[in-house]
Amino acid sequence: MSVNLTKGQQISLSKSDGGALTVVRMGLGWKAAQRKGFLAKLTAREIDLDASAVLFADKKPVDVVFFQHLVSDDGSVRHTGDNRVGGAGQGGDDESVIVDLQRVPVHVDQIVFTVNSFTGQTFEEVDNAFCRLLDETNGQELARYTLTGGGSHTAQIMAKVQRSGTGWQMAAIGSPANGRTFQDLMPAIATHL
Repeated sequence: MSVNLTKGQQISLSKSDGGALTVVRMGLGWKAAQRKGFLAKLTAREIDLDASAVLFADKKPVDVVFFQHLVSDDGSVRHTGDNRVGGAGQGGDDESVIVDLQRVPVHVDQIVFTVNSFTGQTFEEVDNAFCRLLDETNGQELARYTLTGGGSHTAQIMAKVQRSGTGWQMAAIGSPANGRTFQDLMPAIATHL
């Protein structure tokens, strides 16, 4: 059963049988908003959103996974590849980041997921954007967060997973930001650690 998250909501990352999740996938999906007016079809633009995962140890960035660095240095986090247009999956994931929670080094205590418009369009030009968390071992959707509201921002701090006792929990952040790359978002990310 999937949980529809609201901004700031947290969920534990444990299975319904009480066992711990081992591998999760954070999926990102979107499509370009339909333009209105006489020339709408002639002026449609592709939207290049990029998903990134920044790994933190004691509030300091120690690694990042994004379209130019697809696998974390320790191999525990993997990006499935860059999608430059969105909408390819007709509601499915356009980009994904897979996290092997058992392999994440013990010093890494938070992983923050971001999305940014590399081509600079604002979220007013994006439709049906979402992030979702799945149990990668069986494909079950655990949680979904809709990136709602459009807006004049070019990025969002989507969500984070963080250590909680002996397990992990996910928090939906959904905070608008501006920037074309994860580097541009680092000051905004810092406020959510």
